[in-house]
Amino acid sequence: MEKLEVGSKLAIHCYKHNGKIHRTWDEAIVLDITDEMLVCGNHRVTVTERDGKSHKTKETAIIFFYTKKWFNIFAQFKKRGLYYKCNIATPYLIDENIIKFIDYDLDLKVFPDGAFKILDRNEYKYHKMKMKYSEDLDKILQNQLTELITMKKSEVGPFDKNIVDKYYSKYLDIMSKND
Repeated sequence: MEKLEVGSKLAIHCYKHNGKIHRTWDEAIVLDITDEMLVCGNHRVTVTERDGKSHKTKETAIIFFYTKKWFNIFAQFKKRGLYYKCNIATPYLIDENIIKFIDYDLDLKVFPDGAFKILDRNEYKYHKMKMKYSEDLDKILQNQLTELITMKKSEVGPFDKNIVDKYYSKYLDIMSKND
């Protein structure tokens, strides 16, 4: 693997607990790397679903992956404002220029007005039973969902619009240099 640095281009692969690929994104540009997180950006990238169907994203996304937290956060700049799609998922790892994580169904969607809702509880219950998530894993995932909601309510990290705007500007700057 090439040395990871700001401007590096990676792909993203999302798996399920059973090891099967769930979704892929063909590009993510590295905007920041720390011991705790990796921040990437992308725009109009191809997303391929597990059934092989694909589509292009319409908006720029700033994506926050964590080394110790069991979630990742996609800040999406849509026409009607800044939305967040937060996945309860394993900490990321990078393998052969691919960001990899296991998605555990539960999602937090945050709307431009600050309202939020938890999505996919039924899917989580189904997969928990079908794929035999352990009680320890269930506790971790529920605790991380609580932490994510606390971060949102406190507007810290990616939920601080100034932080997202800073990375958005950095993404535009990197992309303008690549043209």
